[in-house]
Amino acid sequence: MPVVQLPPEILRLGHPTPFSLRDASGHLLVAKGVVLTSEVQRQKLISREVFVDESEGELLKRAMAGKVYSLLEQNTVLGKIAQAHPDAADLAPSAGAKVELNPLTAWAGLQMRCSGLLRDPAPADFLPRLQKLQHDVLELLNSDVDLSLLVLVHAAGNEIHHYSATHALLVTVLCDLATRQLPDWTEARRESQRCAALTMNLSMSVLQDTLALQDTVPSAQQRAQIVGHSARAVACLSKAGVSDALWLDAVEHHHDKSPGPLAALAPALQMGRLLERADIFAARLSSRKMRPAQSAAAAAKATYLDEHQQADEAGAAIIKAVGIHPPGSYVRLSSGELALVLRRGVHAKSPKVASVISRSGTPLGEPALRDTRLRAHEVTGGVAPHEVKVRLNLEKLLKLA
Repeated sequence: MPVVQLPPEILRLGHPTPFSLRDASGHLLVAKGVVLTSEVQRQKLISREVFVDESEGELLKRAMAGKVYSLLEQNTVLGKIAQAHPDAADLAPSAGAKVELNPLTAWAGLQMRCSGLLRDPAPADFLPRLQKLQHDVLELLNSDVDLSLLVLVHAAGNEIHHYSATHALLVTVLCDLATRQLPDWTEARRESQRCAALTMNLSMSVLQDTLALQDTVPSAQQRAQIVGHSARAVACLSKAGVSDALWLDAVEHHHDKSPGPLAALAPALQMGRLLERADIFAARLSSRKMRPAQSAAAAAKATYLDEHQQADEAGAAIIKAVGIHPPGSYVRLSSGELALVLRRGVHAKSPKVASVISRSGTPLGEPALRDTRLRAHEVTGGVAPHEVKVRLNLEKLLKLA
């Protein structure tokens, strides 16, 4: 990826980053819109040098030209003009301009916040940060449910870095959408569910990230960390000041095996069951170094059927909410093409898709929208991410959605 170096003066404390910040190779360091909250963080970025995508560099050039013109208008001395750099205010959209929300960078920003929170649950500020995170997750989800699922499901199946944060966000979204299918769930209870989903693996977040990149089975020491992580998460949450009994009990019981009608369970156990089913679905959709992601159809089946191979009410609510082929997953069409699901359809078997692999198995030059309601392009089944041998331009696909 071609990049352009960013003047360090643009990075200001308490202001959203005006661009996605990258290293010299183009790898993402900080998503656009993330607020720098400490001078240490800012200096660390400056010391390693930061870059922006070449296309965003054009905006930087225009802002630079505008800054120079403004200084000339003010009769500023030439020495100061020579040292001029645009700051975040110069790069912000003008008053009244429509700000387009980019779901890729928005979810990347939440992923970074979630990762930092789970890895360092400092008691002093953990609770307000967590509450703000779950609020922002809900706000972004509600802005466009399908694009949110597209970004998160695709990330789960194709990226193995930041596994813990991606998993937590995806489980949170799955649970929140599922609660909308269940009767008598108040907003307060849904908030407790979101908080529980974000923190259910709090005590093993670092281990989850390690295991995702590990090419061997868990060691005896790692297995010991996995056992009892629910109780340790509850202890950590209590220490951080969490007093919500539903939240704490749901985390404690999120690995309970409790098939059967949800009405037969206490509210906290219902929440725990929903976490357990969403955890299965998200895990099956996720890639690790030792384990490729499954197709969404296979993940849906594992979620929908309980321990006795009967329909599970919590699992059914999740599948009803997101579909057998959720946005971000891959499907095979009757034409033989492989396609990425962009949006849910009116019917579960007719989502909006874009073909990315031809019937001969070669990548298409440009993604092509297909109408899955037509027999020629019917969905015939799900496809696991590792079967799709192409690197997608997700920005372009989001525009097609």
